[in-house]
Amino acid sequence: MKRSVCFIMVFCMLNVFLPGILYAPKANAEEPRNINVVASFYPMYIIALNVCKDVPGVTVENLTPPTTGCLHDYSITTNDMKKLVGADILVANGAGMESFLDKVVAQYHGIKIVILSEGISLINDNAGDNPHVWVSISDYIFEVKNLVKAMVSFDPVHKELYIENEGAYIAKLEKLRLSMNSELALFKGKKIVTFHEAFPYFAREFGLDIAAVVEREPGSQPSAKELAETVDLIKRSGIKTLFAEPQYPATAADTIAKETGASVYVLDPAVAGPDDPDAYLNIMESNLIVLRKALAQ
Repeated sequence: MKRSVCFIMVFCMLNVFLPGILYAPKANAEEPRNINVVASFYPMYIIALNVCKDVPGVTVENLTPPTTGCLHDYSITTNDMKKLVGADILVANGAGMESFLDKVVAQYHGIKIVILSEGISLINDNAGDNPHVWVSISDYIFEVKNLVKAMVSFDPVHKELYIENEGAYIAKLEKLRLSMNSELALFKGKKIVTFHEAFPYFAREFGLDIAAVVEREPGSQPSAKELAETVDLIKRSGIKTLFAEPQYPATAADTIAKETGASVYVLDPAVAGPDDPDAYLNIMESNLIVLRKALAQ
């Protein structure tokens, strides 16, 4: 009996002075943590800004300078690599856009790489899979959903916030998509000429026909033969609109316009712009204004 009383007294003393030993709270495996999200380039950065908006402990950074444009053969710099040192997640478009991904995988084993084009039906041309999926609003929405899934899996504590951000952003995108489909319905089948391979997904979504792409890669110059063939095509088909991009010189477009009488307009593939979560929406709204004017000719 005395031993029992002594045991109880000792137990009570331990409970008073060392409660953490006897009743240490179980660690919560889902406690919030700081998460550094790095996006490969501008359109992926805008997606990440919207998906991670106001989520505690989550920072979003653009890996490449916002004026870089499409990455294609871009080689990451020392400054870019420094950004990856503390990164938890690298958000990439994939489909061949980021040629440096293998280097990142090899050097930064701790980074989770999220490929946002995963699951999108890719357009294949002579150069292989075309990576410019985000220029289609529908495919861009798909990419938003892919990032939300990845963030919820990586950071389940904030699941509701990611889903709330997804709903708010996609509602804006859907409204714009429906508006553009409605206003461009009159121009389905219209033939256009572009400079750079950025618009096949855009054309697929809105029923436009890209009759020719003059400059296959940004900064490249078409040969005299290619220019002559494009001029001949435009004259034969009666194409009246040429679409250049704001990120690249319109030298070839101006030359063709002089030879054919076609007008040059500027369409923006949303690869550069301001540090604004609504930038993609604003760029596409501006594209709609340009298209209404150009295609009505």
